[in-house]
Amino acid sequence: MPTFDIVSKVDEVEVRNAVDQANKEITNRFDFKGSDARVEQAGNVLTAHADDDFKLGQVREVLTTKLAKRGIDLRALETGDSEKTLGGKMKQVITVRTGVETELAKKIVKLIKESKLKVNASIQGDSIRVSGAKRDALQDTIALVKKSIEDFPLQYENFRD
Repeated sequence: MPTFDIVSKVDEVEVRNAVDQANKEITNRFDFKGSDARVEQAGNVLTAHADDDFKLGQVREVLTTKLAKRGIDLRALETGDSEKTLGGKMKQVITVRTGVETELAKKIVKLIKESKLKVNASIQGDSIRVSGAKRDALQDTIALVKKSIEDFPLQYENFRD
């Protein structure tokens, strides 16, 4: 029976490289001279630090530019609120979302079931397994999900006959 998986992955090595490039550019930029502007990474959590709101926005812009150039889908980023730290500086937490969240997975499964396509969809951890009798039905399912879910980066892999 043909199957495929709907997943959401981000290349962690590319994220690390983008953070390194962003930090290198921030250190070399004239408008950041003498300031404590930087981006720290702890797993899938990026923290942007700067002296004030304007510089924080600039740090975020440099980071998103580097991520986009490295092929990271910016829809995978979830930006938190900026907050003051000790010493009057600013920081902002940016989370790199991986895996299909439970709420979104339920929405996708419901969408597939309501479409009346002859496929079965089931949630398996942080991915969705779709199986059907014919390849054409699976390809129609991929097209349906691509058209309907535009605010979250999804990949379709393990397409098997």
